[in-house]
Amino acid sequence: MDWMNAVSDLVQRYSGQGGGTAAAPADPHGDYQTVVQNAPPSAVAGGLSQAFRSDQTPAFPDMLANLFGHSDPNQRAGLLNRLIGSAGPGILGSLGGGLSGLLGGGQVTPQQASQVSPEQVKQIAAHAERQNPSIVDEVSSFYAQHPDVVKAVGGLALTIALQHILQRR
Repeated sequence: MDWMNAVSDLVQRYSGQGGGTAAAPADPHGDYQTVVQNAPPSAVAGGLSQAFRSDQTPAFPDMLANLFGHSDPNQRAGLLNRLIGSAGPGILGSLGGGLSGLLGGGQVTPQQASQVSPEQVKQIAAHAERQNPSIVDEVSSFYAQHPDVVKAVGGLALTIALQHILQRR
């Protein structure tokens, strides 16, 4: 993997040699930025999936609500369309809060997405995950394309993602 050569110093830092985990990195946000500039999107998505599923990070719906809150309107619409596609449009009516009219045209627009709160996204994500656990991988692939937003998940989640990305060989 040629991209691994570009980040070889980070591989050593996040490798957890000796059977344990690596020491807490000083700058996981900067390290994440360096890695995502070099790693293939599939590797980044795999690392994000691990962070979303880790028992050391908040639950997937909580993390997703946070990311939604830090996303721009187009990213919000893209995320909602993936979640609704996974859970089915019936999810909106079952949650209430005026969401049932969100899909008037079939796809959530950025303008419509601006009417949805992070708390509502948390509810939609929880339902989507119960209906289709692979939504975690779909969302990971989506956010692998938006590394600046992903930094909002926090240092521990980024460290977990980086450990997974950098251990792929």
